[in-house]
Formats: sequence, C-alpha cells, structure tokens
Amino acid sequence: MPAIKLYGFPLSGHSHRVELMLSLLGLPMEFILVDLKQGAHKTPEFLATLNRFGQVPVIDDGGAVLADSNAILVYLATIYGNGRWLPADPPGQARVQRWLSAAAGQLHAGPATARLATVFGAEVDTAAAINRAHALLDVMEQQLGDSRFLAGDLPSIADIAFYTYVAHAPEGNVSLADYPQVRAWLASIEALPGFVGMPRTMAGLQSQ
Repeated sequence: MPAIKLYGFPLSGHSHRVELMLSLLGLPMEFILVDLKQGAHKTPEFLATLNRFGQVPVIDDGGAVLADSNAILVYLATIYGNGRWLPADPPGQARVQRWLSAAAGQLHAGPATARLATVFGAEVDTAAAINRAHALLDVMEQQLGDSRFLAGDLPSIADIAFYTYVAHAPEGNVSLADYPQVRAWLASIEALPGFVGMPRTMAGLQSQ
C-alpha cells in the first residue's frame, strides 16, 4: 500500500502518538517535517490544505486528509486495527473515549504543558502544570493497579494517546519516581512489537 504521509514535528508528542500508532500497525509512513519553530504550521497553504487550526499532526492517507492526533488514532484503529486497538463493544469504546478526553484535557494541561516550558521555551505557569501532572499521575497509578492498561487488560489507542507525554514528563520536571504502576505500564508499551520512541532533543534526533 502507498505510504501514509504524516505531517509533524519530531519533538511533538502529538505527532509521536500517530507515528507510534502507524509503526505498531506496521503501516508504511512518509514523515514530512513541519517546522513549528519557523511557523510552518501557520502558513496560508498549511491552513488551507491541511489543518485550519494550524496544528500538527496531519495525515494524508491516499487523499483522506485528517487532523487532530486523537481523531487520527481512532481512524487508524478503525481502518487498520482489526479490532485490536479499539473495542467493538460500547462499554469498551466508552472506556477508551474517557481516556482520550483526558488526553485532550488533563494530560495536555499537566505533563504536556510542563514540558512546553523546558523543551520549547513557552511561557506557562509551570508550577500549576506540574501540580496538574501529579494529580493525573495519581489517577493513572490507581487505574493501573486495577488493569494492566488504561482501558482494560489489553492495549488500546487510549494508551497510545497517553504514552509519549507521560514517558517524557521528566523533561518538564515531573518525576515518575513515586508511580511504580505507571513506570511498569510504560515498559509494557515499550515492549510492544513495532514500538518506536520519540527523541528527547533535536540533537538526539540528528544523531540517529
């Protein structure tokens, strides 16, 4: 099959969600760099043809152009996942959706925002973001004490939506030391066939 084009930025956790999902599904991918630091995601062409919100990631799957990382995860799981990554039963789907909502809410406001300050130099309230991150990690720790993965005992797109920003939370000065269940969950994701990590710096990317 033709490669799915992924428009993204290497240090974007949202971009990495999609890259990781594509790799876990064994799908061919062409990564197209969108240089956020140069404002490439805000150009008239990008806004008109890829994403009117001016955000990455965006995929082009044979002419189907889709934006928003969580929406892309749902699409990929539905089209290519063979029922593995998104449950078919309504309760299972609801459990996954609950965590996707948290990924767009608490995860973004906590670990992702704390990391913005250190990695991208964004002006944010880092203390508040770190506090929100630990509140979220407390909930995750409890959940992962009851089930191996966030939405049950099998991995789903809920885990893929959460993995990157939790794994890279220490970059935003959010320690994972007090969360053994979360650390074990990260290791379980990293052990999945086809796992690919995200570079921690642009220098790390260039050395690969």
